[in-house]
Amino acid sequence: MQIERRSLLKAGIALPFLARALHGPAWAQADPARTLRYTPSSDLSTLDPMITTTTTTGQYGMMVYDTLFALDEKMQPQRQMVGDHSISTDRLTYEFKLRPDLRFHDGQPVTAADVVASIKRWMVRDTLGAKLGSIIASFDATTTDTFVLKLATPFPFVEMALSPVGGNQPIIMRKADVETDPFKAVTTSVGSGPFKFVRAEWRIGNQAVWVKNTDYVPRNEPPSGLAGGKVANVDRVELKFLPDANTRAAALINGEIDLIDQTPADLLPLFQNNPKVRVEKLMMFGALSFMRPNHLFPPFNNPKARQALAMLVKQSDYMAAGYGPEGWWHENCFSYFSCDGDSKTEVGSEPYRKQDLAAARKLMEEAGYKGETIVVVGTRELPAQGALADVTVGALRSIGVNVDLQIVDFAQLQVRRNKKDPPEKGGWHIIHSAINGGVMSSPVTNFVIDSSCSGKTYFGWPCDEKVEDIRGRYMAESDPVKQRGLLEELSAALWTSLPAILTGEYFTPFAVRSEVSGLVRANMLVFWNVKKTA
Repeated sequence: MQIERRSLLKAGIALPFLARALHGPAWAQADPARTLRYTPSSDLSTLDPMITTTTTTGQYGMMVYDTLFALDEKMQPQRQMVGDHSISTDRLTYEFKLRPDLRFHDGQPVTAADVVASIKRWMVRDTLGAKLGSIIASFDATTTDTFVLKLATPFPFVEMALSPVGGNQPIIMRKADVETDPFKAVTTSVGSGPFKFVRAEWRIGNQAVWVKNTDYVPRNEPPSGLAGGKVANVDRVELKFLPDANTRAAALINGEIDLIDQTPADLLPLFQNNPKVRVEKLMMFGALSFMRPNHLFPPFNNPKARQALAMLVKQSDYMAAGYGPEGWWHENCFSYFSCDGDSKTEVGSEPYRKQDLAAARKLMEEAGYKGETIVVVGTRELPAQGALADVTVGALRSIGVNVDLQIVDFAQLQVRRNKKDPPEKGGWHIIHSAINGGVMSSPVTNFVIDSSCSGKTYFGWPCDEKVEDIRGRYMAESDPVKQRGLLEELSAALWTSLPAILTGEYFTPFAVRSEVSGLVRANMLVFWNVKKTA
């Protein structure tokens, strides 16, 4: 018999086991009043934020490393490591000067040579970076603290491109660490950010630890989004990986941890009625949930089959299954660029705003589908993704599609989704994912829509020259009115091409102990400015 989570937690069954599960020798040494403990949405398995879009590695990157610019609460780029910069009148030459007192955790100063080497590596790994790299005439360190970027053609989004939004982060590493194969993960962990990673205490599948970088000099500005002063108010941040949602919830209620990243929806009522815990919306934008079809193989290499998927979607079904009460998600969101930001547009979505099973069945037949097995890969470690996969499987079966649902752990899912093998040989047809709305809110940063036919895009590998032509013209346009017209033209093209199938927009819940304050409202969870009382 399956026991419901809430019953288990109310009975306190999980609580006696938490001390043994959470307290190893390294944990016991920490001062609880100066230590923030959290459980992430997934384990920390790689130390290279340039090569993965995984949320937990992104959080790691923001603690250990610093960036040239960062986006504030209004999604405007602000200087971070850059102290000053100038732009030529023809907008082709950018000169940047680093602010003083920037040092890596090994005591060495951050130099312009480190910056140039880091950004060149990032441009190989990131889709926006690759776009910027394609129009660079030269990029050089001219002095120890000055570097110059020269463009072949104007690009109005240089500062935004050099800001961490999501995806592969433009972090600044030591030159020696990044002058290696850009497709192999960096395994060192020497940044210049407000926290140092304690490698000796890192155990994959269990824990990770950071300590305050006492040599870090924050900007003299209040935090705003990911910009401003990064003041570390706690001495340690400890990650405890607890894959079981019951154990996470009990640990928070019992005071063994201070915060849960991406709280499962069915636990929200329990936390909301607990005086020791509060549930917050920290993200500035809702996250966009989507179904990613594999564009390399039948049937979804045919746009009619992707149209069939779009016809199957009833967003309220997906959102209720994955994200709980209505207050945490929009009733309907049909914008590839977030329904919370200035770039919202639903042009082209009109045929897909209402579920039509008969039309979906007909489109699958027109795409040449003849009963072949469709492989849907999901994970229960992220409960929402498992629930979304269940909804998709049910909808596909309702129109006569033969489906094989394969549930794997999240680490396996990350490996599996990058495989280009045929679905019947270990590949896949459909995988669900979600990206924070800050990333999705602009054609400049939205890597999910990248359809550049390079074969190196975000998993699923869409290819559409029309989409890329419009997106390129948008990125080159500085006039706001013309930009808006191109935005709507791009939206219409995306709803024709369907690189991903939107399943809704939701707000990520963060369950936090009452002793914790100062969490920054940003596009990702960060740990500067956070305070904790005993």
